[in-house]
Amino acid sequence: MLIAGPDTRVVELRVHGVQGTTPQTLVDAVAAVDVAGDGLGRIVRPADRLRRPAPGPVLQTNGRPIPRVVEGYLWGGMTSGGVAKATWALLFPFSIANVAHWMLPPVAERNLPAHLLGIGLRSLLRVFALLLTALLVAQISVVSLDLLAAQCLRPGTACLTSISDEVRTVPWFRAFLGLLPVVLLVVVMRRVSHVDWRIERREIAEAEEEERQPSSGLPGAHVATDPDTPALRSLHVVAALAVASLIALGGPLRQLTATGGMGVAITVAWTAALVLIALSLLGVLLLDDPTGGAPHRGGRWLRAALGRTPRRVLVVLSVLSVLTTWGLLEQLPSRVPGADVTVQVVALLMAFVLVLFGLLLVPAALLARGTWKSLPRELRPWAGGWFAAPVLAIAGLLGGGFGAGVALPVRKALGSGLELPEGYDYITLLWGVAGALGLLSTFAVASFTGAVRWRAFRKGKLWAREASLLHSGRMRDLRAATRAWWWARWERNHGHHLLLIIASVLVLGAVPASVLRFRDVTLASWTDPFSALGVGVLAVLALSLLRAVYLAARQPESGRRLGIFADIAQFWPREAHPIVPPCYALKVVPELVSRVQDHLRDPGTRVVLCGHSQGSLLVAVAAARLLEDLPAHDRERIGLVTAGSQLQWAYPRAFPAVVPHASLARLAGGLDGRWRALCRGTDPLGGAVTTWRRQVFDGMLLGVGYRPDGSVGALAPALRGPTGALVLGGDHWLPDPQRGPFPGRRWRSGVSAHSDYTSDPEWDRAVAMAAGLLEVDAPESPSLSFARRLETRSRDASGGS
Repeated sequence: MLIAGPDTRVVELRVHGVQGTTPQTLVDAVAAVDVAGDGLGRIVRPADRLRRPAPGPVLQTNGRPIPRVVEGYLWGGMTSGGVAKATWALLFPFSIANVAHWMLPPVAERNLPAHLLGIGLRSLLRVFALLLTALLVAQISVVSLDLLAAQCLRPGTACLTSISDEVRTVPWFRAFLGLLPVVLLVVVMRRVSHVDWRIERREIAEAEEEERQPSSGLPGAHVATDPDTPALRSLHVVAALAVASLIALGGPLRQLTATGGMGVAITVAWTAALVLIALSLLGVLLLDDPTGGAPHRGGRWLRAALGRTPRRVLVVLSVLSVLTTWGLLEQLPSRVPGADVTVQVVALLMAFVLVLFGLLLVPAALLARGTWKSLPRELRPWAGGWFAAPVLAIAGLLGGGFGAGVALPVRKALGSGLELPEGYDYITLLWGVAGALGLLSTFAVASFTGAVRWRAFRKGKLWAREASLLHSGRMRDLRAATRAWWWARWERNHGHHLLLIIASVLVLGAVPASVLRFRDVTLASWTDPFSALGVGVLAVLALSLLRAVYLAARQPESGRRLGIFADIAQFWPREAHPIVPPCYALKVVPELVSRVQDHLRDPGTRVVLCGHSQGSLLVAVAAARLLEDLPAHDRERIGLVTAGSQLQWAYPRAFPAVVPHASLARLAGGLDGRWRALCRGTDPLGGAVTTWRRQVFDGMLLGVGYRPDGSVGALAPALRGPTGALVLGGDHWLPDPQRGPFPGRRWRSGVSAHSDYTSDPEWDRAVAMAAGLLEVDAPESPSLSFARRLETRSRDASGGS
């Protein structure tokens, strides 16, 4: 532990969580001003009345005041704040498929079967992502080519009567209107995939070279740019344009018929579209082979084949394919049969890839089980490491449901007499069955939850003994805390089960609909209620997303609320699907590292990285990078404070290869006790980080957790802080509602749950410990004086009120 000198100061660098925040809230001031950043990544400080950066409140440590500078890093503008970013919500199925890649189980070193399974799973994920893009293009083609251009604009129809028959019979007019929305969609997707963040400091661009170094085993070591993203992007664009051409020319099973030279031209264009699709599928299947990344390995030919020039050639050929298709369709037929066939073929291929992916994931998870079998059950990966399969199923079914949900309202808006492809009857049946099962599941879960809660409270709240310690002698606070503790624990323990239920419901709805469609069974009359329910579910799914994007143009706050989806999914780089918003972690983490290094140039400065919720993952990865880069004497001057964090109950269990339990233990050991975690039992989104298997024995809170030396084992009993918090290892359990109010400190009444951790006076104490200015195992501090009298009544904490 470094000894504080007369020039010692602490820089507290805060990072917010999902949905963003205001600069004033982040730095806990009535005014804030930017001191660095580029507008997207903003570094702010409290400001005085002249809008000049002001120092933060002093930090009291062992009776000595230490100067403190409070800074905040705002990254919310990267995921929300306008129409352009709000439209990213429409690509949410793509983002889910990309997140599934990062949920794969870890690959054991020097294990050939695990290595081969890892290659196969990543390749199947990329194939599934390409099929998801093709499915979206096919479903948009159903709306634009079939409903609008072929049926609605056919001469003599009563649809869109404002367009005269003279215009409708203009050569290539209907084909142009049918292909234009599809081409615009592909252009938008390509533009989204090209968006990337520029890092503020030039020297950080050298991080690409550092990514080639062996993994350090610290959290987020694998979160790096993917050099194959440009190739993937081009392959998706080529496949999307080729699918549009294939649909217009008759579909994948048979082409349009014509005589003479026209028939030959159609055959050549149809074959060329199939070849482009096949090349795209082959490219994404082979591109993930890690052996191709080294120039001396056999896979280098693939990297050369997908270089910049070959990619441009493929894109140009796909554009020419669409133009040729338009030139061949002087007049569209009354229906476009290729749209329905293509949707069905793509859906069938997606189902096949998903089943194969799930089967391969079973042995991969079993081989990876050795990395977590020694952990307690509450720390092991969700679904035994198999969680990527249901997440991928949700991505596929949501992608298909969104396209169908758009087609149904469009048909209704255009007028009666228009027909959707026959396969859409089975899609509505799918979502109708899923909707009915969802309602039944909701009722069952609600009933079971109510019964379990009633039984838990009837038995006397024995499960909330930690709350009894935190609120001893304060029965009113204990009653409020007990209810919140129960719901928070229930949500943390069973949140992933809800995702499994959603995936199961969607799959169970898909099975009967797929079987009936595959056997070409005519739907019976008793399926009509399910189909009607499916129409409603699909309409709600599509219109809710479209309405949210529309409102973002009128109400910017709506765009910020949409950011909650993007904030979670956009943390992960483009690995499986390239047409997703850029990964903000690739900008935030290097800029945090750079800012800390700037402060550490002053030998008297100590920097504490503070992250709330999703921000805790960002600061943990940044701290890991600093431990890798800094010399030993500088590593002793950094600390870490996490609040409301998911670094134990969510991230290591959902992403066992990226944020494994062992990496967190290594991070805790590298920080040597300077990792402090503020947690509340009432917080449904955050929980304990450095301790587990907690129990109350003889009035003491005991548990197992990370020790300062990096080992894992039993910890000393928790110590009570001056504000009533219980400090067990690195976890600071805060009483919620807060004790106090305390004179001279900001007060927040009621249950705070996941919000406003900085209002608790324990925050300053945790920052002082993380800065190395206060001993972790110091004797219990005297309690602070209250501004109001304590309740003197005391009852059995496990009894009623």
